[in-house]
Amino acid sequence: MANKFGKIISKVNRMPRFMRSFLLTKIFCSTVKYAGTSSIKLISVSNTKAVLSLENKKKVQNHIGGVHAIAAALLAESATGIVFGMNVPDTCVPLLKSMTFHFQRRMQGNLSAVAILSLAEIEQIENADKGSLMVSVEITDESDQQPIVCEMEWAWVTKRR
Repeated sequence: MANKFGKIISKVNRMPRFMRSFLLTKIFCSTVKYAGTSSIKLISVSNTKAVLSLENKKKVQNHIGGVHAIAAALLAESATGIVFGMNVPDTCVPLLKSMTFHFQRRMQGNLSAVAILSLAEIEQIENADKGSLMVSVEITDESDQQPIVCEMEWAWVTKRR
C-alpha cells in the first residue's frame, strides 16, 4: 500500500469478515464527520475498488422521499476519494478537482457506489509528484439502475512543508 491510510485498511481487511464493514465505516466516519452524519456505510475497500452504500433514511431524503442530490454526491465523493486516497503517497495530498452529476431519473430506495481505479491509474499516481485523473464511480439504486451518471476528477500535489 502506498500510504498510512492503505496500511490501516490492509489491517482491517485481515480481520474476520463480519467485522470489516463496521470497522471500515467507523474509521472513515470518525475522520469524515459528514459521512457519519449521513450514515454512509463502507462495504469493502481495496487499493483498486471501494464499495459504499447509503440507506434512504429520513435524514438524507429530499422533498419527494428520495435520497437528496447532495447526499448522493457525498456518496460518490466518498467512494472515489477512498480508492484514490489509498494510492496517493504520504508525501502528497489528494484534492477533489471537479465533480459533474447528470441526473437521469428519480432515485429509488437505497444507493450503492462502486469506485474503481485501474492498475495503470495507480501507476500514474505512484510515478508523478502531481497530476489529476478521472476516477470511475457507478451509483445504482434499488432498481439496479443508474439514476446518476457522475464524473469525479481527483488531483494530487506535493505537501507544503
